[in-house]
Amino acid sequence: MNRSVIIVIGGVIVALILTNALHKEVYYNLKLEKLKQEYAIKPVPSADHSKFEILQQEFKTPQDVTEACISCHTERHKEIMASAHWNWERVSYVEGRGIAAAGKRNVINNFCIGAQSNEQSCAKCHIGYGMTNDHFDFNNARNVDCMVCHDNSDEYLKGTSMAGFPDRSVNLAKVAQSVGQPTRHNCGSCHFNGGGGNNVKHGDLEQALLAGSRDVDVHMAVNGINLECTACHTAENHQILGKMYSVSSTNTQRATCEQCHTNTPHFDPILNRHNAKVSCQACHIPEYAKVNATKMAWKWSEAGKLKDGQPYQTEDETGNHDYMTIKGSFKWEKNVKPDYVWFNGTAGHYLLGDKITSEPLVINPLNGSHDDGVSKIIPVKIHRGDQIYDRVHKTLIQPKLWSDTKGDSAYWMDLDWDKAAAAGMKIIGLPYSGEYGFIETEMYWPVNHMVSPKEQAVSCAECHTRSADGRLAGLTGFYLPGRDYNKPLDIFGFLLFFGSLAAVVIHAAVRIIVSIKNKQYETKIIDYDTDN
Repeated sequence: MNRSVIIVIGGVIVALILTNALHKEVYYNLKLEKLKQEYAIKPVPSADHSKFEILQQEFKTPQDVTEACISCHTERHKEIMASAHWNWERVSYVEGRGIAAAGKRNVINNFCIGAQSNEQSCAKCHIGYGMTNDHFDFNNARNVDCMVCHDNSDEYLKGTSMAGFPDRSVNLAKVAQSVGQPTRHNCGSCHFNGGGGNNVKHGDLEQALLAGSRDVDVHMAVNGINLECTACHTAENHQILGKMYSVSSTNTQRATCEQCHTNTPHFDPILNRHNAKVSCQACHIPEYAKVNATKMAWKWSEAGKLKDGQPYQTEDETGNHDYMTIKGSFKWEKNVKPDYVWFNGTAGHYLLGDKITSEPLVINPLNGSHDDGVSKIIPVKIHRGDQIYDRVHKTLIQPKLWSDTKGDSAYWMDLDWDKAAAAGMKIIGLPYSGEYGFIETEMYWPVNHMVSPKEQAVSCAECHTRSADGRLAGLTGFYLPGRDYNKPLDIFGFLLFFGSLAAVVIHAAVRIIVSIKNKQYETKIIDYDTDN
Protein backbone atom coordinates (compact mmCIF):
# COMPACT_ATOMS: atom_id res chain seq x y z
CA MET A 1 0.00 0.00 0.00
CA ASN A 2 1.20 3.49 -0.83
CA ARG A 3 2.91 5.12 2.19
CA SER A 4 1.01 8.40 1.81
CA VAL A 5 -2.30 6.55 1.89
CA ILE A 6 -1.29 4.88 5.13
CA ILE A 7 -0.39 8.26 6.65
CA VAL A 8 -3.75 9.73 5.63
CA ILE A 9 -5.65 6.80 7.07
CA GLY A 10 -3.62 7.04 10.28
CA GLY A 11 -4.31 10.78 10.52
CA VAL A 12 -8.05 10.24 10.04
CA ILE A 13 -8.08 7.60 12.77
CA VAL A 14 -6.20 9.89 15.17
CA ALA A 15 -8.56 12.77 14.35
CA LEU A 16 -11.60 10.59 15.01
CA ILE A 17 -10.17 9.42 18.33
CA LEU A 18 -9.37 13.00 19.44
CA THR A 19 -12.78 14.26 18.32
CA ASN A 20 -14.49 11.55 20.33
CA ALA A 21 -12.28 12.13 23.38
CA LEU A 22 -12.53 15.92 23.40
CA HIS A 23 -16.16 16.30 22.35
CA LYS A 24 -18.47 17.53 25.06
CA GLU A 25 -22.15 16.93 24.62
CA VAL A 26 -24.28 20.03 25.23
CA TYR A 27 -27.10 19.25 27.62
CA TYR A 28 -29.94 21.63 28.32
CA ASN A 29 -31.02 21.93 31.92
CA LEU A 30 -34.76 21.69 31.44
CA LYS A 31 -35.43 22.65 35.09
CA LEU A 32 -33.50 25.86 34.60
CA GLU A 33 -35.15 26.59 31.27
CA LYS A 34 -38.55 26.18 32.92
CA LEU A 35 -37.56 28.66 35.65
CA LYS A 36 -36.34 31.15 33.08
CA GLN A 37 -39.64 30.98 31.20
CA GLU A 38 -41.62 31.30 34.41
CA TYR A 39 -39.80 34.40 35.65
CA ALA A 40 -39.39 36.00 32.23
CA ILE A 41 -43.09 36.90 32.37
CA LYS A 42 -43.34 39.96 34.58
CA PRO A 43 -46.59 40.47 36.51
CA VAL A 44 -48.95 43.13 35.23
CA PRO A 45 -50.58 45.35 37.90
CA SER A 46 -54.25 44.62 38.38
CA ALA A 47 -55.05 48.20 39.37
CA ASP A 48 -53.97 51.71 38.44
CA HIS A 49 -53.80 53.59 41.72
CA SER A 50 -53.49 56.94 39.98
CA LYS A 51 -57.20 56.56 39.07
CA PHE A 52 -58.40 56.05 42.63
CA GLU A 53 -60.28 59.14 43.75
CA ILE A 54 -59.26 58.75 47.39
CA LEU A 55 -55.61 59.07 46.40
CA GLN A 56 -56.15 62.21 44.31
CA GLN A 57 -55.71 64.67 47.15
CA GLU A 58 -53.02 66.61 48.92
CA PHE A 59 -52.00 64.57 51.94
CA LYS A 60 -50.99 66.56 54.99
CA THR A 61 -49.32 63.66 56.80
CA PRO A 62 -48.07 60.18 55.80
CA GLN A 63 -50.58 58.74 58.28
CA ASP A 64 -53.33 60.15 56.06
CA VAL A 65 -51.91 58.04 53.20
CA THR A 66 -52.07 54.95 55.42
CA GLU A 67 -55.71 55.62 56.24
CA ALA A 68 -56.48 55.92 52.53
CA CYS A 69 -54.71 52.60 51.87
CA ILE A 70 -56.54 50.63 54.53
CA SER A 71 -59.90 52.08 53.50
CA CYS A 72 -59.64 49.64 50.56
CA HIS A 73 -57.10 47.11 51.81
CA THR A 74 -59.12 46.76 54.97
CA GLU A 75 -57.19 43.99 56.79
CA ARG A 76 -53.68 44.36 55.42
CA HIS A 77 -52.48 46.57 58.25
CA LYS A 78 -53.23 43.73 60.68
CA GLU A 79 -50.96 41.43 58.72
CA ILE A 80 -48.20 44.03 58.76
CA MET A 81 -48.59 44.56 62.50
CA ALA A 82 -48.07 40.80 63.03
CA SER A 83 -44.77 40.79 61.12
CA ALA A 84 -41.16 40.98 62.29
CA HIS A 85 -40.61 43.95 60.00
CA TRP A 86 -43.09 45.87 62.16
CA ASN A 87 -42.43 44.43 65.62
CA TRP A 88 -38.63 44.21 65.30
CA GLU A 89 -38.72 40.81 67.01
CA ARG A 90 -39.95 37.24 66.65
CA VAL A 91 -41.29 35.05 69.43
CA SER A 92 -40.11 31.47 68.99
CA TYR A 93 -38.54 28.50 70.74
CA VAL A 94 -34.80 29.05 71.12
CA GLU A 95 -32.53 26.23 72.26
CA GLY A 96 -31.34 26.93 75.80
CA ARG A 97 -33.80 29.79 76.34
CA GLY A 98 -37.20 28.22 75.75
CA ILE A 99 -39.90 30.51 74.35
CA ALA A 100 -38.18 33.82 73.81
CA ALA A 101 -38.41 36.97 71.76
CA ALA A 102 -35.41 38.05 69.72
CA GLY A 103 -35.00 40.98 67.37
CA LYS A 104 -33.79 44.53 67.11
CA ARG A 105 -35.51 45.35 70.39
CA ASN A 106 -33.11 43.21 72.46
CA VAL A 107 -30.31 41.92 70.22
CA ILE A 108 -26.96 43.69 70.05
CA ASN A 109 -24.65 43.81 67.01
CA ASN A 110 -21.06 44.98 66.58
CA PHE A 111 -21.84 47.71 64.06
CA CYS A 112 -23.99 50.51 65.53
CA ILE A 113 -24.56 48.24 68.56
CA GLY A 114 -28.36 48.51 68.87
CA ALA A 115 -31.56 50.46 68.33
CA GLN A 116 -32.43 50.78 72.01
CA SER A 117 -32.16 54.41 73.17
CA ASN A 118 -31.42 55.42 69.55
CA GLU A 119 -34.85 54.78 68.03
CA GLN A 120 -35.30 58.15 66.36
CA SER A 121 -32.22 57.52 64.19
CA CYS A 122 -32.62 53.77 63.71
CA ALA A 123 -36.30 54.14 62.73
CA LYS A 124 -35.17 55.20 59.26
CA CYS A 125 -35.31 51.45 58.62
CA HIS A 126 -38.59 50.74 60.37
CA ILE A 127 -41.85 50.35 58.45
CA GLY A 128 -43.63 52.86 60.65
CA TYR A 129 -43.89 56.51 61.64
CA GLY A 130 -43.11 58.30 64.88
CA MET A 131 -40.62 56.00 66.65
CA THR A 132 -38.94 58.70 68.73
CA ASN A 133 -38.20 56.49 71.76
CA ASP A 134 -38.93 53.12 73.33
CA HIS A 135 -42.59 54.05 73.91
CA PHE A 136 -43.63 53.62 70.26
CA ASP A 137 -47.23 52.43 69.95
CA PHE A 138 -47.00 49.17 67.98
CA ASN A 139 -50.81 48.87 68.04
CA ASN A 140 -51.54 52.10 66.17
CA ALA A 141 -52.43 51.21 62.58
CA ARG A 142 -52.06 54.84 61.44
CA ASN A 143 -48.32 54.54 61.94
CA VAL A 144 -47.91 51.69 59.42
CA ASP A 145 -45.80 52.88 56.49
CA CYS A 146 -47.26 51.28 53.35
CA MET A 147 -45.23 53.44 50.97
CA VAL A 148 -41.76 52.35 52.04
CA CYS A 149 -42.37 48.86 50.60
CA HIS A 150 -44.85 49.62 47.82
CA ASP A 151 -43.66 52.86 46.22
CA ASN A 152 -42.92 52.28 42.51
CA SER A 153 -42.00 55.88 41.70
CA ASP A 154 -38.49 55.46 43.18
CA GLU A 155 -39.03 58.84 44.87
CA TYR A 156 -39.94 57.76 48.39
CA LEU A 157 -37.26 58.41 50.97
CA LYS A 158 -37.19 58.10 54.75
CA GLY A 159 -35.78 61.19 56.44
CA THR A 160 -32.49 61.04 58.35
CA SER A 161 -33.13 60.84 62.10
CA MET A 162 -36.81 61.64 61.56
CA ALA A 163 -38.31 58.78 63.57
CA GLY A 164 -39.34 56.91 60.41
CA PHE A 165 -41.18 59.79 58.76
CA PRO A 166 -40.54 60.42 55.07
CA ASP A 167 -38.16 63.13 53.96
CA ARG A 168 -39.90 66.51 53.66
CA SER A 169 -39.18 66.58 49.92
CA VAL A 170 -41.41 63.55 49.23
CA ASN A 171 -44.59 64.22 47.24
CA LEU A 172 -46.99 62.02 49.19
CA ALA A 173 -49.78 62.17 46.60
CA LYS A 174 -47.47 61.12 43.75
CA VAL A 175 -46.09 58.22 45.74
CA ALA A 176 -49.54 57.09 46.89
CA GLN A 177 -50.70 56.97 43.26
CA SER A 178 -47.59 55.02 42.19
CA VAL A 179 -47.74 52.01 44.47
CA GLY A 180 -47.35 48.39 43.35
CA GLN A 181 -45.45 45.21 44.11
CA PRO A 182 -42.18 45.76 46.05
CA THR A 183 -39.05 46.19 43.93
CA ARG A 184 -35.33 46.00 44.66
CA HIS A 185 -35.39 49.76 45.32
CA ASN A 186 -37.89 49.26 48.12
CA CYS A 187 -36.10 46.36 49.81
CA GLY A 188 -32.66 47.82 49.16
CA SER A 189 -33.46 51.18 50.72
CA CYS A 190 -32.93 49.44 54.06
CA HIS A 191 -31.18 46.14 53.37
CA PHE A 192 -28.48 47.62 51.12
CA ASN A 193 -27.70 50.45 53.55
CA GLY A 194 -27.83 48.84 57.00
CA GLY A 195 -25.10 49.84 59.42
CA GLY A 196 -24.78 53.38 58.15
CA GLY A 197 -24.02 53.09 54.44
CA ASN A 198 -23.93 51.07 51.25
CA ASN A 199 -22.80 47.45 51.72
CA VAL A 200 -21.60 48.11 55.26
CA LYS A 201 -23.12 45.07 56.94
CA HIS A 202 -23.83 42.20 54.58
CA GLY A 203 -21.17 42.37 51.92
CA ASP A 204 -23.48 40.62 49.44
CA LEU A 205 -26.31 43.17 49.50
CA GLU A 206 -25.60 46.59 48.05
CA GLN A 207 -26.71 49.25 45.60
CA ALA A 208 -24.80 47.64 42.70
CA LEU A 209 -27.56 45.01 42.64
CA LEU A 210 -30.01 47.65 41.41
CA ALA A 211 -28.38 47.60 37.97
CA GLY A 212 -25.70 44.91 38.08
CA SER A 213 -24.53 42.49 35.41
CA ARG A 214 -24.57 38.68 35.54
CA ASP A 215 -21.02 38.73 36.89
CA VAL A 216 -22.36 40.56 39.95
CA ASP A 217 -25.45 38.39 40.46
CA VAL A 218 -27.06 36.01 37.97
CA HIS A 219 -30.49 36.38 39.52
CA MET A 220 -30.81 40.17 39.71
CA ALA A 221 -28.75 41.00 36.62
CA VAL A 222 -30.40 43.58 34.38
CA ASN A 223 -28.88 41.78 31.39
CA GLY A 224 -30.18 38.46 32.69
CA ILE A 225 -33.35 37.22 34.29
CA ASN A 226 -33.65 40.45 36.31
CA LEU A 227 -35.48 39.07 39.34
CA GLU A 228 -36.92 41.20 42.10
CA CYS A 229 -36.22 40.29 45.74
CA THR A 230 -39.80 39.01 46.09
CA ALA A 231 -39.17 36.28 43.50
CA CYS A 232 -37.33 34.31 46.20
CA HIS A 233 -38.52 36.09 49.33
CA THR A 234 -42.15 35.30 48.72
CA ALA A 235 -44.85 36.30 51.18
CA GLU A 236 -48.23 35.17 52.36
CA ASN A 237 -50.20 37.68 54.42
CA HIS A 238 -47.07 39.82 54.62
CA GLN A 239 -45.10 37.02 56.34
CA ILE A 240 -41.97 37.08 54.18
CA LEU A 241 -39.71 34.06 53.64
CA GLY A 242 -36.11 34.63 54.56
CA LYS A 243 -34.29 35.50 57.76
CA MET A 244 -31.47 37.66 58.97
CA TYR A 245 -29.37 35.55 61.30
CA SER A 246 -28.15 38.71 62.97
CA VAL A 247 -31.54 38.78 64.73
CA SER A 248 -33.30 35.45 64.04
CA SER A 249 -32.62 32.12 65.74
CA THR A 250 -34.84 29.37 64.32
CA ASN A 251 -34.84 27.24 61.20
CA THR A 252 -38.27 28.32 59.96
CA GLN A 253 -39.59 30.56 57.18
CA ARG A 254 -36.29 30.33 55.35
CA ALA A 255 -35.75 31.16 51.69
CA THR A 256 -33.60 28.47 50.08
CA CYS A 257 -32.03 27.81 46.70
CA GLU A 258 -33.76 24.42 46.61
CA GLN A 259 -37.24 25.95 46.62
CA CYS A 260 -36.62 26.82 42.95
CA HIS A 261 -33.70 24.65 41.87
CA THR A 262 -34.61 21.42 43.77
CA ASN A 263 -32.08 19.13 45.46
CA THR A 264 -30.82 17.78 42.12
CA PRO A 265 -29.98 20.80 39.96
CA HIS A 266 -26.95 19.22 38.21
CA PHE A 267 -26.59 16.57 35.52
CA ASP A 268 -23.58 15.17 37.39
CA PRO A 269 -24.76 12.91 40.24
CA ILE A 270 -21.52 13.56 42.15
CA LEU A 271 -22.32 17.28 42.28
CA ASN A 272 -25.87 16.54 43.37
CA ARG A 273 -24.56 14.35 46.20
CA HIS A 274 -22.53 17.30 47.44
CA ASN A 275 -25.85 18.97 48.27
CA ALA A 276 -26.19 16.71 51.32
CA LYS A 277 -23.32 18.51 53.07
CA VAL A 278 -22.49 21.56 50.95
CA SER A 279 -24.82 24.51 50.38
CA CYS A 280 -25.37 25.86 46.88
CA GLN A 281 -23.93 29.19 48.03
CA ALA A 282 -20.60 27.61 49.06
CA CYS A 283 -19.81 26.76 45.42
CA HIS A 284 -21.71 29.44 43.53
CA ILE A 285 -20.61 32.53 45.51
CA PRO A 286 -16.80 32.45 45.24
CA GLU A 287 -16.56 36.14 46.23
CA TYR A 288 -18.71 38.86 47.73
CA ALA A 289 -18.38 42.67 47.81
CA LYS A 290 -17.70 42.46 44.08
CA VAL A 291 -18.39 46.09 43.22
CA ASN A 292 -18.15 48.13 46.42
CA ALA A 293 -16.13 47.29 49.51
CA THR A 294 -17.75 46.05 52.71
CA LYS A 295 -16.84 46.78 56.31
CA MET A 296 -14.85 43.91 57.85
CA ALA A 297 -13.80 45.46 61.16
CA TRP A 298 -14.96 48.25 63.47
CA LYS A 299 -12.95 49.39 66.48
CA TRP A 300 -15.16 51.45 68.81
CA SER A 301 -12.29 51.67 71.30
CA GLU A 302 -10.49 54.12 69.00
CA ALA A 303 -13.37 56.61 68.87
CA GLY A 304 -13.07 60.03 70.49
CA LYS A 305 -9.87 61.36 68.91
CA LEU A 306 -9.86 65.04 68.00
CA LYS A 307 -7.89 67.11 65.52
CA ASP A 308 -7.36 70.74 66.46
CA GLY A 309 -9.92 70.18 69.19
CA GLN A 310 -12.62 69.11 66.74
CA PRO A 311 -14.10 65.79 65.59
CA TYR A 312 -12.81 64.61 62.22
CA GLN A 313 -12.91 61.73 59.78
CA THR A 314 -10.53 60.27 57.18
CA GLU A 315 -11.03 58.13 54.10
CA ASP A 316 -9.02 55.32 52.53
CA GLU A 317 -7.87 55.17 48.90
CA THR A 318 -11.27 53.86 47.77
CA GLY A 319 -13.22 56.71 49.38
CA ASN A 320 -14.55 54.76 52.36
CA HIS A 321 -14.14 56.35 55.78
CA ASP A 322 -11.47 54.49 57.76
CA TYR A 323 -11.73 56.74 60.82
CA MET A 324 -14.51 58.80 62.40
CA THR A 325 -14.23 60.53 65.75
CA ILE A 326 -17.77 59.51 66.70
CA LYS A 327 -17.39 55.84 65.66
CA GLY A 328 -13.74 54.77 65.67
CA SER A 329 -11.64 53.04 63.01
CA PHE A 330 -12.74 50.71 60.22
CA LYS A 331 -11.32 48.15 57.83
CA TRP A 332 -12.87 47.68 54.38
CA GLU A 333 -12.34 44.92 51.80
CA LYS A 334 -13.48 44.23 48.25
CA ASN A 335 -13.73 40.97 46.26
CA VAL A 336 -13.64 39.00 49.51
CA LYS A 337 -13.32 35.21 49.61
CA PRO A 338 -15.83 34.00 52.23
CA ASP A 339 -15.08 32.08 55.39
CA TYR A 340 -16.92 28.77 55.76
CA VAL A 341 -18.81 27.22 58.69
CA TRP A 342 -21.16 24.32 59.38
CA PHE A 343 -24.73 25.58 59.75
CA ASN A 344 -27.94 23.74 60.64
CA GLY A 345 -30.26 26.74 60.22
CA THR A 346 -30.34 27.81 63.86
CA ALA A 347 -28.34 30.48 65.65
CA GLY A 348 -27.68 31.76 69.13
CA HIS A 349 -27.69 35.41 70.11
CA TYR A 350 -26.28 37.66 72.75
CA LEU A 351 -29.33 39.37 74.27
CA LEU A 352 -29.22 42.45 76.43
CA GLY A 353 -28.22 41.48 79.96
CA ASP A 354 -26.48 38.20 79.05
CA LYS A 355 -23.18 37.51 80.77
CA ILE A 356 -20.00 37.57 78.69
CA THR A 357 -18.52 34.06 78.69
CA SER A 358 -15.64 34.31 76.21
CA GLU A 359 -13.38 36.64 74.29
CA PRO A 360 -13.70 37.29 71.48
CA LEU A 361 -17.44 37.21 72.13
CA VAL A 362 -19.39 35.73 69.23
CA ILE A 363 -22.59 37.74 69.21
CA ASN A 364 -24.58 35.40 66.97
CA PRO A 365 -22.98 31.93 66.91
CA LEU A 366 -24.24 29.85 63.99
CA ASN A 367 -25.01 26.31 65.15
CA GLY A 368 -23.96 23.20 63.30
CA SER A 369 -21.40 20.45 62.83
CA HIS A 370 -20.47 17.77 60.32
CA ASP A 371 -22.02 15.06 62.49
CA ASP A 372 -25.46 16.50 63.28
CA GLY A 373 -27.04 15.16 60.09
CA VAL A 374 -28.61 18.38 58.84
CA SER A 375 -25.77 20.89 58.73
CA LYS A 376 -24.24 22.15 55.51
CA ILE A 377 -21.13 24.13 54.74
CA ILE A 378 -22.11 27.74 54.07
CA PRO A 379 -20.10 30.85 53.19
CA VAL A 380 -20.08 33.68 55.72
CA LYS A 381 -18.74 37.15 56.26
CA ILE A 382 -17.18 37.49 59.71
CA HIS A 383 -17.24 41.05 61.02
CA ARG A 384 -14.71 41.64 63.79
CA GLY A 385 -14.36 44.57 66.12
CA ASP A 386 -14.59 45.71 69.70
CA GLN A 387 -17.32 47.44 71.70
CA ILE A 388 -18.08 48.81 75.11
CA TYR A 389 -18.88 46.49 78.06
CA ASP A 390 -19.34 46.67 81.82
CA ARG A 391 -16.18 45.44 83.58
CA VAL A 392 -18.03 44.61 86.82
CA HIS A 393 -21.29 43.10 85.57
CA LYS A 394 -19.58 41.38 82.61
CA THR A 395 -22.28 42.44 80.19
CA LEU A 396 -22.25 44.34 76.92
CA ILE A 397 -23.40 47.92 77.24
CA GLN A 398 -26.07 49.50 75.09
CA PRO A 399 -24.85 53.11 74.95
CA LYS A 400 -26.95 56.09 74.03
CA LEU A 401 -25.38 57.15 70.74
CA TRP A 402 -27.81 59.52 69.02
CA SER A 403 -29.32 62.83 70.00
CA ASP A 404 -30.03 66.05 68.13
CA THR A 405 -28.64 68.23 70.94
CA LYS A 406 -25.49 68.36 73.04
CA GLY A 407 -25.68 67.67 76.74
CA ASP A 408 -28.13 64.78 76.32
CA SER A 409 -25.44 62.15 77.12
CA ALA A 410 -25.40 60.83 73.53
CA TYR A 411 -21.88 59.78 72.57
CA TRP A 412 -22.10 61.13 69.02
CA MET A 413 -22.70 64.59 70.48
CA ASP A 414 -20.78 64.63 73.78
CA LEU A 415 -18.00 62.05 73.18
CA ASP A 416 -18.27 60.80 76.77
CA TRP A 417 -18.47 57.01 77.04
CA ASP A 418 -19.33 57.02 80.75
CA LYS A 419 -22.35 59.29 80.30
CA ALA A 420 -23.49 57.47 77.16
CA ALA A 421 -23.26 54.10 78.92
CA ALA A 422 -25.15 55.31 81.99
CA ALA A 423 -27.92 56.89 79.91
CA GLY A 424 -28.33 53.93 77.57
CA MET A 425 -28.46 51.30 80.33
CA LYS A 426 -30.91 53.39 82.35
CA ILE A 427 -33.29 53.56 79.38
CA ILE A 428 -33.27 49.78 78.88
CA GLY A 429 -33.52 49.11 82.61
CA LEU A 430 -30.22 47.30 83.18
CA PRO A 431 -27.54 48.12 85.77
CA TYR A 432 -24.33 49.98 84.96
CA SER A 433 -21.39 49.80 87.40
CA GLY A 434 -19.65 52.93 86.19
CA GLU A 435 -16.64 50.93 85.00
CA TYR A 436 -16.41 50.22 81.30
CA GLY A 437 -13.91 48.75 78.86
CA PHE A 438 -13.86 47.35 75.36
CA ILE A 439 -14.09 43.69 74.38
CA GLU A 440 -13.39 42.01 71.04
CA THR A 441 -16.50 40.68 69.31
CA GLU A 442 -17.42 38.77 66.15
CA MET A 443 -20.58 38.56 64.05
CA TYR A 444 -21.40 35.99 61.38
CA TRP A 445 -23.33 37.06 58.28
CA PRO A 446 -24.36 34.22 55.92
CA VAL A 447 -23.58 35.09 52.29
CA ASN A 448 -26.57 34.33 50.04
CA HIS A 449 -26.46 36.88 47.23
CA MET A 450 -24.02 37.84 44.47
CA VAL A 451 -24.34 34.40 42.87
CA SER A 452 -21.82 34.06 40.04
CA PRO A 453 -22.35 32.47 36.61
CA LYS A 454 -21.71 28.72 36.71
CA GLU A 455 -18.45 29.18 34.78
CA GLN A 456 -17.07 31.11 37.76
CA ALA A 457 -18.16 28.60 40.41
CA VAL A 458 -15.63 27.31 42.94
CA SER A 459 -13.51 24.58 41.36
CA CYS A 460 -12.99 21.16 42.96
CA ALA A 461 -9.29 21.83 43.56
CA GLU A 462 -10.03 24.95 45.63
CA CYS A 463 -11.50 22.77 48.39
CA HIS A 464 -9.95 19.35 47.79
CA THR A 465 -6.37 20.50 48.32
CA ARG A 466 -3.71 20.25 51.01
CA SER A 467 -2.76 23.87 50.43
CA ALA A 468 -2.96 26.05 53.53
CA ASP A 469 -5.07 28.57 51.61
CA GLY A 470 -7.66 26.02 50.50
CA ARG A 471 -11.19 27.26 50.96
CA LEU A 472 -12.04 24.63 53.59
CA ALA A 473 -8.70 24.62 55.37
CA GLY A 474 -10.35 26.07 58.47
CA LEU A 475 -13.07 23.41 58.73
CA THR A 476 -11.90 20.39 60.71
CA GLY A 477 -13.41 17.34 62.36
CA PHE A 478 -14.20 15.44 59.16
CA TYR A 479 -12.31 13.71 56.35
CA LEU A 480 -12.09 15.71 53.12
CA PRO A 481 -10.63 13.79 50.15
CA GLY A 482 -7.66 15.55 48.61
CA ARG A 483 -7.07 17.61 51.75
CA ASP A 484 -6.74 15.20 54.63
CA TYR A 485 -4.13 12.48 55.10
CA ASN A 486 -5.05 9.12 56.59
CA LYS A 487 -2.05 6.78 56.47
CA PRO A 488 -3.86 3.40 56.62
CA LEU A 489 -6.44 4.59 54.07
CA ASP A 490 -3.77 6.01 51.78
CA ILE A 491 -1.71 2.78 51.98
CA PHE A 492 -4.81 0.75 51.19
CA GLY A 493 -5.59 3.02 48.24
CA PHE A 494 -1.98 2.83 47.05
CA LEU A 495 -2.02 -0.96 47.18
CA LEU A 496 -5.43 -1.12 45.53
CA PHE A 497 -4.39 1.15 42.65
CA PHE A 498 -1.04 -0.42 41.94
CA GLY A 499 -2.41 -3.91 42.58
CA SER A 500 -5.10 -3.29 39.97
CA LEU A 501 -2.50 -1.88 37.58
CA ALA A 502 -0.24 -4.90 38.14
CA ALA A 503 -3.15 -7.27 37.58
CA VAL A 504 -3.95 -5.56 34.27
CA VAL A 505 -0.30 -5.71 33.17
CA ILE A 506 0.07 -9.37 34.17
CA HIS A 507 -3.21 -10.26 32.49
CA ALA A 508 -2.13 -8.51 29.29
CA ALA A 509 1.30 -10.18 29.40
CA VAL A 510 -0.28 -13.60 29.86
CA ARG A 511 -2.61 -12.94 26.93
CA ILE A 512 0.30 -11.88 24.73
CA ILE A 513 2.45 -14.90 25.72
CA VAL A 514 -0.43 -17.31 25.18
CA SER A 515 -1.18 -15.70 21.83
CA ILE A 516 2.45 -16.02 20.73
CA LYS A 517 2.62 -19.66 21.81
CA ASN A 518 -0.64 -20.44 20.02
CA LYS A 519 0.71 -18.94 16.82
CA GLN A 520 3.94 -20.94 17.18
CA TYR A 521 1.92 -24.10 17.73
CA GLU A 522 -0.28 -23.35 14.71
CA THR A 523 2.86 -22.76 12.61
CA LYS A 524 4.32 -26.12 13.63
CA ILE A 525 1.10 -27.88 12.71
CA ILE A 526 1.03 -26.21 9.29
CA ASP A 527 4.67 -27.15 8.70
CA TYR A 528 3.95 -30.72 9.72
CA ASP A 529 0.95 -30.94 7.39
CA THR A 530 3.03 -29.49 4.56
CA ASP A 531 5.85 -31.99 5.08
CA ASN A 532 3.42 -34.86 5.04
